[in-house]
Amino acid sequence: MRKSVSWLSLLLCLLLSVPVVSKSSDNSLADQIISLERQALNRWIHGDPQGYLDLYSPEITYFDPFREKRVDGLQAMQAMLEPLKNAKSPIRDPGFEMIDPKIQQRGEIVLLTFNLVNYGKPPTRDTESILSRWNSTEVYSHVSGRWRIIHSHWSFTKPEPARPQQ
Repeated sequence: MRKSVSWLSLLLCLLLSVPVVSKSSDNSLADQIISLERQALNRWIHGDPQGYLDLYSPEITYFDPFREKRVDGLQAMQAMLEPLKNAKSPIRDPGFEMIDPKIQQRGEIVLLTFNLVNYGKPPTRDTESILSRWNSTEVYSHVSGRWRIIHSHWSFTKPEPARPQQ
């Protein structure tokens, strides 16, 4: 009887000493990462790329369908986005919808994937239109107490197939 009580006590102590990861902490991380991304997107649609530049790590790598090859490093991203800083968009009332964001965490790395729909009023219309649909993958890393994007990949959702040239 005494042995079973001590084993039970030991088992209980071990169970109580194991850290419990609650669903709310998972949700807290997801909320934090999604909030960072939404803030950057909100600045982006209003012509301000600085929201993303502030999130990019120095070793950022970046793909999008308008580039022939990967962009490497924060300085290259700053140079690529510089022309956008003073550009005036002809789109009125821009907006976006982040669809089905998903967070996957492995240690100090978080993968955020989502679909994005951009909308607004083009210069020739008074009604809102969908302007583009995107697939997005953002890889965040926890560096010096802050989440930073180390890789970003954007592609069109269901892009039109290339038409053969005649």
